[in-house]
Amino acid sequence: MNNKSNNRIFAMKFSSVYPLYVQKAERKNRTKEEVDRTICWLTGYSQVGLRQQIEQGNDFETFFAQAPAMNPNRLFIKGVVCGVRVEEIEDPLMQNIRYLDKLIDELAKGKTMDKILRQ
Repeated sequence: MNNKSNNRIFAMKFSSVYPLYVQKAERKNRTKEEVDRTICWLTGYSQVGLRQQIEQGNDFETFFAQAPAMNPNRLFIKGVVCGVRVEEIEDPLMQNIRYLDKLIDELAKGKTMDKILRQ
C-alpha cells in the first residue's frame, strides 16, 4: 500500500470507524461490549479511556499513539486483512490498525473471546 493511502487511513477519525466495528459485530449477534473488550485488550485503554478517545474525535494515528499499552500478544494475530498478511505489514501503525480489523473480523466470524484475546 502506498504512503498516500496510509496517510488517508491514519488521518481517519477512530470515532467514525468505531460504529462500523460495532455494526459488523452486531450483525453477527455479537455485542458492543465485546467490541470494546477487544479494543481495550489490544490497546490497553480502559472503558473510560476508550470513550474519551471516541468523544475527542482522534484519528487512528493519535488513537494508537496515545494507547496506554499495546498488548504484546498482538504479535500472535495472524491472517489476511484487505488482501495483506497482517504479520508482514512493515509500518507499525498500519499493522496495529490491521490487527484491530482482524480482531473485529474474528469476533464477527463467531470466534470465542478466549481465542480472540489470545488466552
